[in-house]
Amino acid sequence: MQLRLHHSPGLVNRWAENRTTHWKEIAMNREEIKGHWNEVKGRLKEHWGQLTDDDLRQAEGNADQLVGVVQQKTGATRREIENFIDGMFNGSMSDQAAETVQQYADTAQRLADEATQYARQQADRIAACSSDYSAKVAHTVRTRPAESMAIAFGLGIAAGALFFLGRKK
Repeated sequence: MQLRLHHSPGLVNRWAENRTTHWKEIAMNREEIKGHWNEVKGRLKEHWGQLTDDDLRQAEGNADQLVGVVQQKTGATRREIENFIDGMFNGSMSDQAAETVQQYADTAQRLADEATQYARQQADRIAACSSDYSAKVAHTVRTRPAESMAIAFGLGIAAGALFFLGRKK
């Protein structure tokens, strides 16, 4: 049994146009890779951490060699690597700006959460200290009531004197 494929000429033409456009984009990306080699190296090393400067030096701006080196070192597919590189150059400025804003927002949220946690810890520590101090004062007043009354009386006279002397000026 023979299988026959039926297709329209328009479908074949659209496929050919898409392939031509694809290869034009790849050729453009090859030129962009050469022009932005340091940025490309940095982004590739960030994405695939096992890549080294020596690995990338083997490609030195050549897109085909670059894909081969990344494939060999990481095991990624050619399509995955090309999509990543295309994404570096085809991402719109608004997408990049949105990503940067999101990163800043995430960092700000994390710092705000850390500040909140620190403030709570300090408030708990101060509350514990004041509670301990209050308990000590209450214990002292119960065990030494006469001395406590004398100190309170003396503090009252000192506070009153400061208040009245402050008003006369």
